[in-house]
Amino acid sequence: MTRIRLLCTVLMIVSVSADCGWLSTASADDWPQWQGVDRNAISKERGLLQEWPTDGPPLAWKGTGLGKGMGGIAVSGGRIYTTGDDADKTAWLHAFNESDGKSAWSVKIGPGGNPGNIFKPFGPRATPTVEGDRLYILSQTGDLVCFSIDKGKEIWRVNYIQDFGGINPVWGFSESPLIDGDKIICTPGAEDAVLMALEKQTGKPIWKCKVPEGPTGNRGFLGTSGAAYASALAIDFEGVRQYVQLTATTLVGVAATDGKLLWRYDRASNTHRINCTTPIYHDGIVYTASAYDAGGGALKLSKDASGAITAKEVFFTPKMKNHHGGMMIVEDCLYSTTGGNEGGFLFCFDRVTGKDLWSERKAQKGSLMLADERLYLRTERGEMILFEPNRERFVERGRF
Repeated sequence: MTRIRLLCTVLMIVSVSADCGWLSTASADDWPQWQGVDRNAISKERGLLQEWPTDGPPLAWKGTGLGKGMGGIAVSGGRIYTTGDDADKTAWLHAFNESDGKSAWSVKIGPGGNPGNIFKPFGPRATPTVEGDRLYILSQTGDLVCFSIDKGKEIWRVNYIQDFGGINPVWGFSESPLIDGDKIICTPGAEDAVLMALEKQTGKPIWKCKVPEGPTGNRGFLGTSGAAYASALAIDFEGVRQYVQLTATTLVGVAATDGKLLWRYDRASNTHRINCTTPIYHDGIVYTASAYDAGGGALKLSKDASGAITAKEVFFTPKMKNHHGGMMIVEDCLYSTTGGNEGGFLFCFDRVTGKDLWSERKAQKGSLMLADERLYLRTERGEMILFEPNRERFVERGRF
């Protein structure tokens, strides 16, 4: 089954199972956080439709009353979790039954709205992260809150600005919390703590990482790189656990043990500090991209005799201008939609060389995921498109 949040105020669930029997059975795989279990936008579910009917898969149920929001959904233990702002600009966390869409509970996260800029889109930007009997969520105003999943009881909360000196980026805090072992990894964007690790049980700080702004120069952010809008990724390379994050001015690798800055890469960061794409990692290579005349590239990680880790550019292409829909690797291809506010469309790149293999203007800019050997594209215009992974050409298998 694929779960889709359409529009801002309605949660619509469509069945893409080949036998349509998922309503009475447990899901093969939960989707407990941003981009799924491994943060790679890949589901392990099988038995899904390989081609859609003319009008798309059948609608299973529709839930309302979510408010306005830009975050995704998390699915765990038979429940669906998502967020939204109400008419009074308060941010809410909602829990729905996966089976029928009925509300299980709703709880206030904190102040919502559009702090500091009336032109910002409304609602929380982050996707909830579910682990065990707890859920973690970040509001656009910097409230990082831990709730119980049974009834939404608050366990602890911190605020990026008030507690850590964080600087709210222009479009609001947007990252989806990363849980790694006993830590929660977050990006307050403070002068002395662009990244931080907190105790996931209490919210107390473990370490912090300072990231200088870099070659873009001081643009009123106290010389710190600051937070952008991407979510961090945990990777292992040559026995070193690290967190890879795209900040407001650079891509960084940070040691999981103590928060030491291991390496940085500035080229794929745009000058507007609007970097939104979660990095991806495959076989020793980190991929990153940004829109607004930036582009994307690949970095090969290496470890020298002293144990220091470096990142060397393998390729860079201005065509890989992923805005905020994410990129993904399937076999020897990297799929991405490109373009900033002007709009864009789907590209297929060679993941080794960065060469663009094909593009499809009928598949507009949006978010990607993979399930059962099919790619799903949800465009910014609200279309859902099903297509094959294919190195030679775009092969569509349905849309609605």
